[in-house]
Amino acid sequence: MHIRDWPHDERPREKLLARGPASLSDAELLAIFLGSGLRGRDAVATARELLAQHGPLRALLERPPAELTALPGLGPARACAIGAALELGTRLLHASLARGDAIGDPEAAGRYFAHRLRGRPHEVFAALFLDTRHRVLAFEELFQGSVDSAEVHPREVARRALALNATALIVGHNHPSGCAEPSAADRAVTQRLKQALALVDVRLLDHFVVGDGPPQSMAARGWV
Repeated sequence: MHIRDWPHDERPREKLLARGPASLSDAELLAIFLGSGLRGRDAVATARELLAQHGPLRALLERPPAELTALPGLGPARACAIGAALELGTRLLHASLARGDAIGDPEAAGRYFAHRLRGRPHEVFAALFLDTRHRVLAFEELFQGSVDSAEVHPREVARRALALNATALIVGHNHPSGCAEPSAADRAVTQRLKQALALVDVRLLDHFVVGDGPPQSMAARGWV
């Protein structure tokens, strides 16, 4: 059965317009970019096959456009459309935390750290420096380590905060293993950072741990 023969409210485009993009499955979202499927299959079935053979979704979409073009059901035009859509999302996320903008939504900061750090092969520790009104001054990657750890120097973080005239900051690091659960070492370094920053009147607002799922906020758990 072709998608045009499906019930009207179950077709991906109509479903998106009626209920919003969040109501669509990964395969349905991908099917919108495909437009049509391979011979004998509709776009949703083709999208499901792509995800089954080359997914999950993040693994599929992290492929360079040149690699996407070689996958069945895609090709240059569709690969370019997907790449353009991903870049639009990236620019929207960056615009939401552009220099001079105030952070009003802590979850937005978590998403920002996830976008910048997820998928990195080594552990990276970064900081988002803020002024007195929690406006963004800078985002900096401060320390890089191995596949399972990065040595964090609280004195260096405090030094950068003073150099940028920051009065608050949010920090985050990734777990290349994909598990975003904060470790005992993560909790310990958070407390060391909080104490070091307090000595120079800089507040540590949160520490995000980035893995495969949603970034984990230590402040939400009462650990900051």
